[in-house]
Amino acid sequence: MTKFNTRLVHAPNPHDNNTGAVEVPIYKATTFAYPSVGSQVEYDYSRSGNPTRRAVEEQLADLEQGQQAFVFSSGMAAIHAALALFKAGDHLIIGDQIYGGTFRILHQFFQKWGLEITAVDTRDPAAIEAAIQPNTKAIYFEPVTNPLLHVTSIQQVATIAHQHALLMIVDNTFLSPYLLQPITLGADIVIHSATKYLAGHSDVSAGAVIARTPELAEQLYFVQNAIGSILSPEDAHELARGIKTLSLRLDRQIANAKRLINFLQQQPVVTIINYPGIPGQPGYEQLHQEATEAGAVFSFELDDQLVDAEAFVNHLKVFQIAVSLGAVESLVELPSKMSHAELSPAEQLAAGITPTLIRISVGIEDVTDLIEDIQQALAAAKK
Repeated sequence: MTKFNTRLVHAPNPHDNNTGAVEVPIYKATTFAYPSVGSQVEYDYSRSGNPTRRAVEEQLADLEQGQQAFVFSSGMAAIHAALALFKAGDHLIIGDQIYGGTFRILHQFFQKWGLEITAVDTRDPAAIEAAIQPNTKAIYFEPVTNPLLHVTSIQQVATIAHQHALLMIVDNTFLSPYLLQPITLGADIVIHSATKYLAGHSDVSAGAVIARTPELAEQLYFVQNAIGSILSPEDAHELARGIKTLSLRLDRQIANAKRLINFLQQQPVVTIINYPGIPGQPGYEQLHQEATEAGAVFSFELDDQLVDAEAFVNHLKVFQIAVSLGAVESLVELPSKMSHAELSPAEQLAAGITPTLIRISVGIEDVTDLIEDIQQALAAAKK
């Protein structure tokens, strides 16, 4: 098989243009003509299929080693599509540290439809086993959680899922297929917020779902076509362009992240660093049995007796204060005041979110500028 980095650049191509273009054209047409009444055609209406969208879907299926991929207008639309495979009375086991948007759609939307949900620490096989019920249909989790970066073994969960004939759904947004390919480890469905590392430039909202089997692919296509939350041809083209530089960006981002962590480890005001990408950190050994690296997001805590965490974030100049992750620019957020602000202080602490926890998504800037930015912000925020 052609190596991964070559497949990033040379995606499956429909080869249907007459110009010799090396890029898949943007097909803006919403409808496609039949040669004659009753003819069999590949495309008839853009919601049901579009050549530009199909090209990036074929590439993602290839990169994730799945049967078929489907792209959507957002990560949440992709998550919705995967969850729409289940019906009232079905029971799902979910990770207790899943993305807040996933938690919200499960508890405020799908529960109204009759889905039953149990959240467990998926790092604990016994907890998963104990949560299985006669009506359990699937296990849904993230192999590296946000913002605490807890690591769950895909193979460990797959063993349990297969023993009980359950589907395993993995959100691979944090690592991307460059670092981790869950289907090769036993996953049935892989989800991405393609807005993040896959697109990589904070300019495209997109989601993706990749199916392991033709049967799951058929079900997912029905949902995509029926609900219609498709990715536009223009955004599909932008996503495909971003994917071409995925490994280049991540290599730089990971290298920057490790340099920043090395710097922070030497700062007495830093009390905790959460990043399973360096030896000695929780989850390091387990993660590196399945993934090549831990990505470019990490979190850390400051000593609140010495530094004001909110002032530190506000004094950063190169890092931009923003949610999201995975793009070329470095972002910083204070989860207690931003991504997890809707939780009460008690709920935040129960979830491991302290007032001094800071999450960073590392970009591709010169790392010395990033280090100097942190230095000046720490100095400005000292009590």
